[in-house]
Amino acid sequence: MKNKGGTSKAVNTKKKKKTTYKITNWHEYDKALISRGMVEVWMDKETLGSWKEEKVCGTKGGRPRLYSNAAILCAATFRKLFRLPLRATEGLVRSLLSLSGTILPCPDASTLSRRMKDLPVLLAQRKKEKTIIVVDSTGMKVYGEGEWKVRQHGIGKRRTWKKIHIGIGEDGEIRATEITGSDTHDGDVAKALLAQEDLHTLITGFHADGAYDHRKVYDELMTRAVPTILIPPRKDARIWIHGNRKDIPPHPRDENLREIRKHGRRTWKILSGYHLRSLVENTMFRYKTILGDRVFSRHPQNQTTELVLGCRILNIMFHLGMPKSVPVLV
Repeated sequence: MKNKGGTSKAVNTKKKKKTTYKITNWHEYDKALISRGMVEVWMDKETLGSWKEEKVCGTKGGRPRLYSNAAILCAATFRKLFRLPLRATEGLVRSLLSLSGTILPCPDASTLSRRMKDLPVLLAQRKKEKTIIVVDSTGMKVYGEGEWKVRQHGIGKRRTWKKIHIGIGEDGEIRATEITGSDTHDGDVAKALLAQEDLHTLITGFHADGAYDHRKVYDELMTRAVPTILIPPRKDARIWIHGNRKDIPPHPRDENLREIRKHGRRTWKILSGYHLRSLVENTMFRYKTILGDRVFSRHPQNQTTELVLGCRILNIMFHLGMPKSVPVLV
């Protein structure tokens, strides 16, 4: 290739070799993968022991519930884990109770659908003294054409999505989740995600993409005294608080912007550790690979319960065991 001066200039056409990794704890991870399909993990003795709703003396009004929240949660977990319709879920749970030798009744499909609307779902997370929060969002299809039809004939009108917002720790455990409509902006949900973290847990860092580059997000993070905030400012961003303001400390966004102007955006991401954010993208990939990319419920409250339940399932799998990979040195 020749430049403007007519001299030849070598062009480096060699692609950078992609780093390969190997798993160092394959024996433990193999056991964890097998445990994910074990019924005992999802229907333990503690759940069977609290299957029926306890009758409280002195209560009045309405028919008493036959099944406890633990029983409905167990049935809903099987439905989400194995992507079953409501009646197929009833058949699975009924057969499992029969094979276990118990005489417990099984919730029917209508009861399961009705109780899922107000079912409390906890993420089954571990308590931590401090953690880094990495957030992102993705869409889950409620109804609409499949990808083959879209590719062949284009996008139709009836395509509806739910948006799931997830906050994870630096180890990959899901710490918070929020379900909204597809038109909700990511920055509007940051406060709700941070509010789900225990007040006794110190948030030492917050990593997010440019969609969270808003004053309200920074204000909430600074209120919680988060020391490290890694949100890439927009390309046309300007300094909010200039350096001659001695009465006010430098704004974290301005500090990031100065570093970007000094080193470049790509180098800043490497030096600051911003690429830790890829962990939440991996979590989204795991969710859609294991549990699917669509919602089976039709009622909006059931959809919220179903999506949060999926995050709970991922956390249980995370606690069973995750791979530890290291780069292979050539």
